[in-house]
Amino acid sequence: MSEILLKATNMTMQFGGLRAVDGFNLTLKSGELVGLIGPNGAGKTTCFNCLTSVYKPTEGQVEIRGIDTKSMKPWQISKLGMTRTFQNIRLFKDLSVLDNVAIAGLQHTRHSLFDSVLRSPRHYIEESRLRERAFELLSIFNLQGKADHEAGSLPYGEQRRLEIVRALATEPRLILLDEPAAGMNNKETEDLMNTIAKIRKDFRLTVLLIEHDMKLVMGICERILVLDHGVLIAEGSPAEIKSNPKVITAYLGSEETV
Repeated sequence: MSEILLKATNMTMQFGGLRAVDGFNLTLKSGELVGLIGPNGAGKTTCFNCLTSVYKPTEGQVEIRGIDTKSMKPWQISKLGMTRTFQNIRLFKDLSVLDNVAIAGLQHTRHSLFDSVLRSPRHYIEESRLRERAFELLSIFNLQGKADHEAGSLPYGEQRRLEIVRALATEPRLILLDEPAAGMNNKETEDLMNTIAKIRKDFRLTVLLIEHDMKLVMGICERILVLDHGVLIAEGSPAEIKSNPKVITAYLGSEETV
C-alpha cells in the first residue's frame, strides 16, 4: 500500500467570525497528483497555509508522514519533505537565478557555521555542490542560460517556473503548487503541464495543485477536490467532477465551461 504522506483531519481556520476553511479532510498518498479547485475566495490558499504551518489551524489536525505538525514552523515542515510555491511570487528578486535555487538547498548541507565563517575546505565543497545541483535543476526548466540574471528581471512566466525549481531544491517528497500557471499563455501552460508530469515521475513526487486553468487540472490530475466557501463539496476523478451538479453550480457555472 502507498504511504500516507499528508493527512488533514477536520482542519478549520477561523478569522474572527469568518470560517475560511471549515472541517477540511484530506488524505494524500505517495505518488498521487491531486487538484484542489474552487471559486475565488473558496479557501484554497488558506488550506495551503494551514497545511504548511504558515497559519495554525483553529481546529483539527495536520500530519505529515504520521507526524503531528501542530507545534512546527514552516522550515520544519520543509525538513519533513513538504514544500510549496505561492500564489504571489516570492523570489529573492535582487539575487541571481542560481542563488535563488542554491539558497533553497542550504537545509541539506553538511557544513557548520564555523566552516562558513572560516571558509574551510568543507564550506567550499558544499557551496560548489549546491551550485552544481541548482544548475542541474535550472536545466530541467530551460533556465540555465539565465543563471546569472537577477531573478526579478525574468519575464513573469519564467519567474513562475523559477519558483518551482527553488521548491525542488529543498528535495521534497511532496510539493504544493499554488496556481503555478497564473499569468501564463496557452503555450506556457501546456509546457508546464508536461513539466509537472515529468518532475513527478523523475523525482518521484507527490503533488497537490491549486489551479484555475481547467485544462491543466483536468489534463494531469488523477483526483480533484472542490472547495466552496471553505467547505469541501466534492471529491473524485476529473470525469466525476465534470458532471457533479454541486461543482457545476458552485464553480464551473455550466457544463460547457469545462
